[in-house]
Amino acid sequence: MKAILCFCALIARISFASAASNYPQLPALNIDITQTSVSGISSGGFMAVQLAVAYSSIIKGVGVVAAGPYYCSQSDIRIATTRCSCTIAPASSCDVTPASASVPALVTFTKTSATSHLIEDVANLRRQRVITFSGAKDATVPRPVVTQLIGYYAALGTPAQNVSKIELPNAGHTMPTVDYGVPCSATESPFIGKCGYDAARVILSWIYGPNPLQPPSATTPKGRFIRFDQSRYVPEGKSSFFGSSTGMDTSGWLYVPASCSAGTPCRLHVALHGCEQGQDYLPLQSPPGGGLFYGTTFVRNAGYAKWADNNRIVVLYPQAVSIPLSNPNGCWDWWGYTDRHFADQQGIQMRAIRNMIDRLTSGAAH
Repeated sequence: MKAILCFCALIARISFASAASNYPQLPALNIDITQTSVSGISSGGFMAVQLAVAYSSIIKGVGVVAAGPYYCSQSDIRIATTRCSCTIAPASSCDVTPASASVPALVTFTKTSATSHLIEDVANLRRQRVITFSGAKDATVPRPVVTQLIGYYAALGTPAQNVSKIELPNAGHTMPTVDYGVPCSATESPFIGKCGYDAARVILSWIYGPNPLQPPSATTPKGRFIRFDQSRYVPEGKSSFFGSSTGMDTSGWLYVPASCSAGTPCRLHVALHGCEQGQDYLPLQSPPGGGLFYGTTFVRNAGYAKWADNNRIVVLYPQAVSIPLSNPNGCWDWWGYTDRHFADQQGIQMRAIRNMIDRLTSGAAH
């Protein structure tokens, strides 16, 4: 049965890839690039930190759900799965401790990378707004890993008043929402949990505060979800068959409020899914709403879009894709499955997302 599902998935991917060029490119909108922010869960959280550090001059703030410091894996899959998370089997091999991420070494590496111009000046991190989320019942990325991210930012000079630490006592490894998904304490697909807590709102509020967000005026978003051709933003010469070396899907998603489409000055938030949450991930069980693939479950239900309309926020949802053997769960690269530059400005995924940001902000009024 599994073989049949894999074969069907392959056929679907072939059809999807052949049609990718039919999707439009991203629009050029009136967005000030310095009003860009980023957030993510799990591998998306690690990627969010990478973007915030590598492109620190344009990133206003970062929201991190269940993830740790920059370059935590040190380009080593064993460190990634035992000291920066507990994703190794058996779980008894996990070695997460309050110091397992080796924050002093990561701080030194960050400064060296900036000196080598692989990332931007670390002084920019002092002005970023940072918010972290950890669940007391999260055994996948335990709380000490997230706490070490806060220590990392502190060591690089980010003021304590710029950092918010949220600890949810009943949360598992999940994106907290008010009422969508599995029970909050569960660590299972779709990794979106009914926690009675709107993490997307809190992230956007913290980054773009201190003025509160304007509440939604409708139960469903009034703007447009746009599926775009993501392949055109992969660095030239790096694209490959089905993302087999880039880990990038051929299409991504964008949410644009009507006011932003009409030319109103807007802001940009990049929302990054976690492992097993990309649109073309093939879960063992049918995702909520049915279908073969995970689809737009994260895009439509993580909670960002409903806060976008009345707050002039465009939301970009880049999409990672599974790679057999090296990245079967469709995670973002935070341990080096693409190449050794995965965490700096020469990284394939890093450059692709930056290219998306540049395109979206290219219509800014001057």
